[in-house]
Amino acid sequence: MQLIQIEKAILPTRWGKFTIFGFEEKKNGKNHIALVYGDINKNVPILSRVHSECLTGDAFFSLRCDCGDQLKMSMDKITREGRGLLIYHRQEGRNIGLLNKIKAYSLQDQGLDTVEANLKLGFSADERDFSLCADIFNILNIKKVRLLTNNPLKVNMLLSFGINIIERVPLITKKNNNNYNYLKTKEKKMGHILFK
Repeated sequence: MQLIQIEKAILPTRWGKFTIFGFEEKKNGKNHIALVYGDINKNVPILSRVHSECLTGDAFFSLRCDCGDQLKMSMDKITREGRGLLIYHRQEGRNIGLLNKIKAYSLQDQGLDTVEANLKLGFSADERDFSLCADIFNILNIKKVRLLTNNPLKVNMLLSFGINIIERVPLITKKNNNNYNYLKTKEKKMGHILFK
């Protein structure tokens, strides 16, 4: 287990009342959180979202990506379901960090796509470690998962860490002129299922 649970508290939101759990990585003290809505202890599959941190999309409503829309849509779906889990995975920019993400944006402004920009900066296309999220599922004793994602690779990674994902639930957002090429790159180069 790479994480330890540090604390939990009630978090009232515009969607309703969640319980927020704080986790810390043992090796470096980095923090991650999980929001739990309703009773997740029943022996039923839990609608869950592993959401990677995106300051620009989640907080500043950037139109370059679909992250903020996916976060809001996940909160909507979880609360409508009456129970669920949202893991906020603190690995900004596919784990290259905020400043490197801004550098990648600059390269994209010059014509590179999101994958090419990461590679030019010396990173892989995706540096995230989903084993940390698997630890959160295990700490919260969630046995069956319906995962809100468009990314089959995320499903396969979590399955490889022993998480019982019984369904991939699509999370398709509206495209716009600013994120269309980004989404097409995710589809063509990263295997995301975004276009019908």
